[in-house]
Amino acid sequence: MSGASPSPGVSSTAPPGGAFHRVREFWERISEGRQLDDLWSQFAADARAGYGFYGKDVDWDAIQKLPRWRRPFYVAKDIFWATLMKMTPARRVLLLLALAMLLMSGFTFQFGHDVGIQFKFESFAALIFLLLLSLELADKVAMKRDLEIAREIQSWLVPSQAPEVAGADIAFATRPQNSVAGDYYDAFYPDPENRERLVVVIADVAGKSVPAALLMATLQASLRTIAGEGAPVAELVTRLNRYASAYSLDGRRFTTAVLCEYEPASRRLTYVNAGHNAPILRRANGALEKLEIGGLPLGIKVDATYETASLELRPGDALILFTDGVIEAFNASGEEFGNERWLATVRGLPDWSGHLCLRYLMERVDQFVGGTRQADDITCLVFRSK
Repeated sequence: MSGASPSPGVSSTAPPGGAFHRVREFWERISEGRQLDDLWSQFAADARAGYGFYGKDVDWDAIQKLPRWRRPFYVAKDIFWATLMKMTPARRVLLLLALAMLLMSGFTFQFGHDVGIQFKFESFAALIFLLLLSLELADKVAMKRDLEIAREIQSWLVPSQAPEVAGADIAFATRPQNSVAGDYYDAFYPDPENRERLVVVIADVAGKSVPAALLMATLQASLRTIAGEGAPVAELVTRLNRYASAYSLDGRRFTTAVLCEYEPASRRLTYVNAGHNAPILRRANGALEKLEIGGLPLGIKVDATYETASLELRPGDALILFTDGVIEAFNASGEEFGNERWLATVRGLPDWSGHLCLRYLMERVDQFVGGTRQADDITCLVFRSK
């Protein structure tokens, strides 16, 4: 009948762009809105990290002795073997079975002139690969969940905001290489009721991820306990070293640290450097000083001796404490940020607040690194005298 309208709820034509809209939503969901160049940079960073991870098991010295044309085959073999051995025995068998199916697929066995059998196992191999991928992802998700819980607990051990300090301000930032870190920073009053003495510390436990994070937690607990007893810097570092030596696995799990005691009334800073990257003091006139006096990293030698030093912070001075992840950050070409660039960056530090100075420093490192995946924990603390 002419002029009849369509039934309710049924569209006579598909909504314009409906299919395209669904495809776009799907792409936005899986890509999280990232551009193609960003996705490629992320993939390249993942590929480099994966190659470095599995490449640790490659006997590079033996491969260098081989003829050049044979090296790629041996590298591929060693990386495949390293990948295989990191799986459980059952998954290794499944992976080898899937590979065998792929190799056998397409072969035709001829019996006489008219009878032949062709093997096609691609679908079965694909299902096995998908099963292995899902199992590995399940492990990763479960581990990631545990690491996120560990990261949340670790965040309780470091200050979320800097304490108020008469005549100065403090800012800090940390970026774990993994979910949890071995870097530690802190700024606190041992006696909150008496703010005559502020303890400032930055430390880096040898290693990464969970083992380093666990030792960092014990360091934090020990430091807070000893500092709360009123121990001066010299006694503080000696007792921390004694404790660290008892749990350092014969020095293999040592800790570098810089421990400072600041007296706001006199602007006097007393410090000890236990094998850590020397903090940089940028004077108001642009001159740079390094805080290098101290001794061995904590945990190397139980009876190690440490020397302390004192200096006065004047208005306009900025003290920069950092971990080695800052100067060892590298770009896509494998070039390190390095000490010289870091010194030049600190030398050009504007006369800003501690928070803005920290942002300035971290942005310079980020600009150099670009999209390269972080290889170590990065921590920086700025103590700005005003």
